[in-house]
Amino acid sequence: MPSARTFNVMDATARALNPPPSSDTRPAKAPIPRDAPRSGPQRGHGLDRLEILKRRAADTPGLISFAGGLPAPGEFPRSKLAASFVRALQNPSCPALQYGWPEGHEDLRAWIAGQLRRRGAQVARDDVIVTSGAQQAVSLAAQMIRGSGARIGVDPESYPGAIELFQALGATIIDDHSHVDAHYLMPAISNPRGRKLSRGDRAKVLSSLRPIIEDDAYADLSFDGPAPRPLLADAPDRVFHVGTFSKTLCPGLRIGWLVPPRALRADVLQLKQSDDLQAASLPQAILEDYLRTEDFDHRLVRLREFYGRRATRMERALRRYLPGWRFDLPAGGFAIWVEPDAEPNEAFFLAAAIEHGVAFDPGSMFRAGGAVSPFALRLCFSSVWRDDDLDEGVRRLARCWAEIT
Repeated sequence: MPSARTFNVMDATARALNPPPSSDTRPAKAPIPRDAPRSGPQRGHGLDRLEILKRRAADTPGLISFAGGLPAPGEFPRSKLAASFVRALQNPSCPALQYGWPEGHEDLRAWIAGQLRRRGAQVARDDVIVTSGAQQAVSLAAQMIRGSGARIGVDPESYPGAIELFQALGATIIDDHSHVDAHYLMPAISNPRGRKLSRGDRAKVLSSLRPIIEDDAYADLSFDGPAPRPLLADAPDRVFHVGTFSKTLCPGLRIGWLVPPRALRADVLQLKQSDDLQAASLPQAILEDYLRTEDFDHRLVRLREFYGRRATRMERALRRYLPGWRFDLPAGGFAIWVEPDAEPNEAFFLAAAIEHGVAFDPGSMFRAGGAVSPFALRLCFSSVWRDDDLDEGVRRLARCWAEIT
């Protein structure tokens, strides 16, 4: 566990410095009940039902899923990863199958540090800690800045995994960034809205002199070019920088990273070692070989074009079939956040949509208090099998919307 001084050290240091299945077939459309309520419960009472509905959607043949925030399976470099797997196992000393150090493999940490230096952050190999996905990195950071009744500021809509983690740690979640003890942000590309942090908001957060968890999960998937300068570059003394290969390569490897403030690295490493000893050696070895043999920058260019094209196609479908729905075209990432022109019961609409052969992520998932109003949903364009499914999925949503409103 982190030492008792960690939260106070962070605050004092900052102040001292003061600078899916196939969609080729459609399921039969079941009758939609007409007596469902039109306003829904808050998070807690209705959460189980949403979970049941999400699982039902995953098991529905022919359903087009706009849920989950998954990368496109067709973009996984399967044959190249398979070749890297074989080469990793051919190493005579076979480190891929052996225990490793809690901070992760040296070559992988050096590669990550190099990428961050290109973005303007002064990061060395030994500043990087390899984690079991970004979720573990967020967890380690949250535990280091946690104080008694700590108030963590998040955006009005934010990543559900972080919200639930902070709540499990006993933190108070504030859905703005005023009067907080720490910030959680996705400044490059936010989830679920796909926005970039404005220059003014960036300056405001940095000037607060509070610890910052910078979640950079979608930074490399900005449609207009390479990842921007991270907050880490401007406040390395109090930024916990989180990154991952889950969105740009594949989530199955479970490889992420954390760059904590140098003054707290030893405490973070101790916490990680007590948690899992180390991130798995085999995925790290596979990834190291892949990065040595492939042009990852070229891959990122192609992914930005691919997801940008899909975002535009979904935008056009929404404007054609659901013209009353409000949304902004995202700057990057996997999804479009939409706010329809009515307020139906959230779980009722999701159940009805599943019967029409389409699924989405309910807006309440992304709000710290689980509020169902204003009614909203996240539509992921990333993982449908074909571009045509974007049009068909939106048509199904439109038919369902017309029936219930």
